[in-house]
Amino acid sequence: MELQNLITLTTGVTLLACVLAVVGVQSYATGRAQRQALVDRLSATGRIPVAGRRRHFPTLDRRLRRTRLGKKLELRLSATGLDITPGEFFACMLATVAGLWLIGQATLAPFFGPIAGLLGVWAALQFLNWQRQKRIEKFINQLPELARILANATQAGLALRTAIGMAAEELEAPAGEELSKVANQLAVGASMDDALGELADRLPSRELVVLVTTLVLSNRAGGQVVSALRNLTETLEERKETRREVRTQLSQVSMTSYAVPVLGVGSLFLMNGVKDGALDRMTGSPAGQAAVVVAFALYAIGFVLIRRLSRIDV
Repeated sequence: MELQNLITLTTGVTLLACVLAVVGVQSYATGRAQRQALVDRLSATGRIPVAGRRRHFPTLDRRLRRTRLGKKLELRLSATGLDITPGEFFACMLATVAGLWLIGQATLAPFFGPIAGLLGVWAALQFLNWQRQKRIEKFINQLPELARILANATQAGLALRTAIGMAAEELEAPAGEELSKVANQLAVGASMDDALGELADRLPSRELVVLVTTLVLSNRAGGQVVSALRNLTETLEERKETRREVRTQLSQVSMTSYAVPVLGVGSLFLMNGVKDGALDRMTGSPAGQAAVVVAFALYAIGFVLIRRLSRIDV
């Protein structure tokens, strides 16, 4: 009898252990799937790096993201759409600065090494601004179609969150990618104001601010969002054509602003090529060094003034 009871108890404990094992495996699989879904959503919103390729300089990237400079750099990189982390960009910028420093010191004179390094920093920041502006221009060109899709979806009775997700699927990059980030932020609990506000911060433009303001106010207080979006679509179409005409008219002025500093740097190479060692002798005295610094400052001022005077806000 005791043996029979022991066998029954052992069998019951074994069955219970098997049931618990099955439940544990199922819970583990469910939790892992939920974690992966959350990682995918956060990756789409830009809150964590997108998995795919192997990231370089992870220690530098983590330390840089904690600083104010790193946060600003991360915001700029997210606006450019480049698949690069702040640490990778900072390391590439340092390598570029070091290379230009050595080239300027070797080909011109030792005094031009630091100046070439500063030009490397300026070139890296200008590259980010150029990529960001190019992405903003593409996004602005897609705003009329975006407003039209949102108006049609809202008129059909869909909620604004659903309309944004639909627009993210139908539109191409960069509008589709940016709206996917907004939709995923909304999916993980972010408010409509915060998600659209981050979008306006990543891609600042008057047109986008008007669209975001319209959507935020409509989401808060309701109202005739369909008619507002349709009127906004017509306005954005007109502004799109006006911006294209202005950009075409000012293309020659923009090229002139870049040609001025290029001519200045080219004159240095020409001077050193005509008479070898001329720049060494010129920068060997304080007066010559001051003249070079003043000349570079005047070229920079000329570049900025030409860009400022040729800027027309539409």
